[in-house]
Amino acid sequence: MEVAIIQGADGANPSAQQNALKRKNLPTGHAEEVVISHSTFKEQHRRWDGASSAQTSASQKAKRQKKGDPSIVDGEGAYKGPWARYEDEDQGYEDEAAIAGEELASDEEYIEEALMPPTMPAPPAASTSYADSSTTSETTTFHGDSEFDYQGRTYMHVPQDLDIDLRKEPGTQKNYVPKKHIHTWSSHTKAITSLRFFPSAGHLLLSSSADTTLKLWDVYHARSLLRTYSGHTKAITDSTFSPTGTTFLSASYDRQMKLWDTEYGKCISRFSTGKIPHVIRFNPSETSSHEFLAGMSDKKIVQFDTRSGEMTQEYDHHLGPVNTITFVDQDRRFITTSDDKSLRAWEYNIPVPIKFIAEPYMYSLVRASPHPSGKYVAFQSGDNQIVVYAATDRFRQNRKKSFRGHNNAGYAIDVSVSPDGQFVMSGDSGGYVCFWDWKTCKMWHKMGASEGPVVCAQWHPQESSKVATAGLDGAIKYWD
Repeated sequence: MEVAIIQGADGANPSAQQNALKRKNLPTGHAEEVVISHSTFKEQHRRWDGASSAQTSASQKAKRQKKGDPSIVDGEGAYKGPWARYEDEDQGYEDEAAIAGEELASDEEYIEEALMPPTMPAPPAASTSYADSSTTSETTTFHGDSEFDYQGRTYMHVPQDLDIDLRKEPGTQKNYVPKKHIHTWSSHTKAITSLRFFPSAGHLLLSSSADTTLKLWDVYHARSLLRTYSGHTKAITDSTFSPTGTTFLSASYDRQMKLWDTEYGKCISRFSTGKIPHVIRFNPSETSSHEFLAGMSDKKIVQFDTRSGEMTQEYDHHLGPVNTITFVDQDRRFITTSDDKSLRAWEYNIPVPIKFIAEPYMYSLVRASPHPSGKYVAFQSGDNQIVVYAATDRFRQNRKKSFRGHNNAGYAIDVSVSPDGQFVMSGDSGGYVCFWDWKTCKMWHKMGASEGPVVCAQWHPQESSKVATAGLDGAIKYWD
């Protein structure tokens, strides 16, 4: 066996070291060909392996530095945890740097020590504590002239001095597509994240915003701002009225879900799982109206009881953050969609899906609106179309119904079906509001509503042709 033995230029012999540069025939030293037996080669190979492993085991037994205090981020006693070095490791790095000399590598540069920033003092432990950061200082502001009218009634009273009967069943009137802008509500300072009309009557409009507040507006009479609800510390993601409208829920990026009294603005309860709620919905049924579902950023749907404040059920099958929750089949079931590009149907209170739909051509379904007939649900799909799924036993997609012609990619834009089921409305990333005919799927009308994307759009439950829209500019517009 021929082996090339390389003798380095920094050998132990001083006289040989002086002439090493002259004699080396390789960049790393001088190589000679020597014929040795296979057994001799294996023996020397094992000897070198044994020496290196012994050195490794010795270094592993070296003493570790202390892990530090988890409440200290920087400075003396800072938390190192599993990344703590061995005590002699830093010294070893310094020795290697001293041997290497002052010469710099090709990817290094000189740093003047005088320009190095001083070590910042460690922040106090309170600032780095990982406790729940929820705030309990909820406040409310009434903006009207008087909370009560001459008969002692608040704004919760459904007005009866109008040309329209707001107490009738929604959907009994024929709907038309709105043509003109009639009013603008402006008080929010950042993007609107949700719009909700008061259940059934629609005489009040609730808006939530990225400015951390919720606001209640008068839809009739003066169309003024009635009340502001403050208590979240980050942008609000969603809101929902209870079936009676006396309370509503808000969900926020501060990981809190709060139950508010609509009439007086008091925060009744707070709920949290430590994750961000993306969508929140009350159970519409009379028997379970005290319960609500919330789709979280950790792929779970959680169910809370507002009376006890406890979590009563957890639905954990999605593979991405939950986007929509829609109750169907007389509120005995619900459909959820997620960023995992799937649709799942569940029996209420049973944490195992009864239907799972995920096709290769599907995109994330980011918003949903049930059809008044109860047979279909319209979903805003991320590929610039609105798709329709059956809300009955099979939950199959209705391939004949696809509403196209708008742009929604990159935004979570509302879709809303008119109370009589005749029209479908959606916002648009270009600032438009689009209307389609439900039966023919043809676009009926498209009108400019904002300079930026229109992300919120809701039909009025009682009026024949009134809708509310809002976008990233913080203005809420009313159309007829």
